[in-house]
Amino acid sequence: MANDLMIQADNVWKSFGNLDVLKGIDLEVPKGNVTTLIGPSGSGKSTLLRCVNHLEKVTAGRLYVEGELIGYREKDGTLYEISEKDASRQRADIGMVFQSFNLFSHRTVLENIIEAPVQVKKQPVEQAKKRAMELLEMVGLAAKANAYPVQLSGGQQQRVAIARALAMDPKLMLFDEPTSALDPELVGEVLRVMRDLAEQGMTMLVVTHEMGFAREVADNVAFMDGGVIVEYGTPDEVLNNPKEERTKAFLSSLL
Repeated sequence: MANDLMIQADNVWKSFGNLDVLKGIDLEVPKGNVTTLIGPSGSGKSTLLRCVNHLEKVTAGRLYVEGELIGYREKDGTLYEISEKDASRQRADIGMVFQSFNLFSHRTVLENIIEAPVQVKKQPVEQAKKRAMELLEMVGLAAKANAYPVQLSGGQQQRVAIARALAMDPKLMLFDEPTSALDPELVGEVLRVMRDLAEQGMTMLVVTHEMGFAREVADNVAFMDGGVIVEYGTPDEVLNNPKEERTKAFLSSLL
C-alpha cells in the first residue's frame, strides 16, 4: 500500500442482516486530503465513516488507516477480529465528530476536553489543560472554558466537540454531518473551524450536505447512492460537471 495514503478501502461490504448497506466500496484518501461524502439519506455514507474506526464491523473487504488494517488482523489470508482493547488503541488516533455533540453535561467545557487525553493517553492534567486551552482558542471559545454544555449554543457545543476530538492529537478526523443538527445561522461557525483544520493539513473524511463546504474546502468528492460510490472526483468534476445521471438528479434536487 502506498505510504502517502491515510485511508484505503478495498471492496468494503457492510450488511445488517439481509440488507447490504455498503456494496464493495473502493476509496483512497491521501494524507492531508479532505474528502467529502455526499448523497441521499440511506446511501451508506455514515456507515462507511463508522467502519473506518471500527464502530461498525465490515462484513467483507479491508479498511486500512495509514497502512494498518482496521479492526482485524490477517493470518494466512483469514481475518480475525482484534480485541476491544486493540480496537480502542486504533480509535485513539482517529478523531470523530458526530451530528449530536455527545458532551458530558455534568462537566465543564475544559473538563470535557481533557477527559480522554488524561484517561486514555495518561497525559498529566496540567499538560492536558494547556493543550485544551490552545484548542479552545483555535475554535474561538477560550472564554467558555468553565461553562457547562447547557450554557452553550449548538454551534458552540459542536466546536467544543471538535476541540475534544483534536485533544487526542489524531492523525485523521471523521465528521458525520457535523452541522445537520444546527440552526442555519450557527452552521458557518463550525464550517469555519473545519476550514481552518483543512488549511493546517488535517486529513478529513466528511459526510456532509453542505455543498458550499464541499465545493470550497474538499479536495475530492464522492457521491454515494445505494451503497456504492457512483461518482468520484474533484468538486468541480462532481458538483459542477457530473457525468452520472444519479449524481445530476441528486444535485438538482438540492437546488
